[in-house]
Amino acid sequence: MLQAKNIFKSYKDLAVLKGIDLRISEGEIVSIVGASGAGKSTLLHILGTLDRPDKGSVSLKDQNVFGLSSKQLARFRNRNIGFIFQFHNLLPEFDALENTCMPGFISHKNTLQVKEKGRELLSLLGLQDRMDHKPSELSGGEQQRIAVARALINDPSIVFADEPSGNLDSGNAMELHELFFKLRDQLNQTFVIVTHNQQLAGMADRKLEIKDGILV
Repeated sequence: MLQAKNIFKSYKDLAVLKGIDLRISEGEIVSIVGASGAGKSTLLHILGTLDRPDKGSVSLKDQNVFGLSSKQLARFRNRNIGFIFQFHNLLPEFDALENTCMPGFISHKNTLQVKEKGRELLSLLGLQDRMDHKPSELSGGEQQRIAVARALINDPSIVFADEPSGNLDSGNAMELHELFFKLRDQLNQTFVIVTHNQQLAGMADRKLEIKDGILV
């Protein structure tokens, strides 16, 4: 479903990625590990189309993503890719349902249908009683589950997670880890997860390690 070929990326004189080849199948959970500065997040941002490689190609669902214009790529990303970040990135002025629905609103889908999908996802994630609460009224674990719901609102082909449990205590981290597998089983959702958490990395279908800019 997703294929990256010969990915190179440098920042000034620092070579971060030195020829990455990677293939992800539908319904697969893949973890990416490595030391700090190894290039994990750089690779994730390129696979998720948030950054462009200096060299190489990325295709998702047979679409060469970097052959698209910036406007086309933004639309493709919104409809096909979900993101989960370490610090939730929820908008403080909006409640849980509104934060969940934001990507759907941006894609100009039917508002009522988007809200209904948002309610379904929040209920699936055990947040049916928290939908009208703003981020400041929610725990860290609840906020991260809202971020998961937001990532799923447009039925993405793939979800990229960058240190998703890095800001959670051990109990909430384990709940989040188990949630990824529940979503894979129920929705056939595909996840690529960058993490320092070896427990989560070991639970994945495949664990890939970046070292010195290449996959080992």
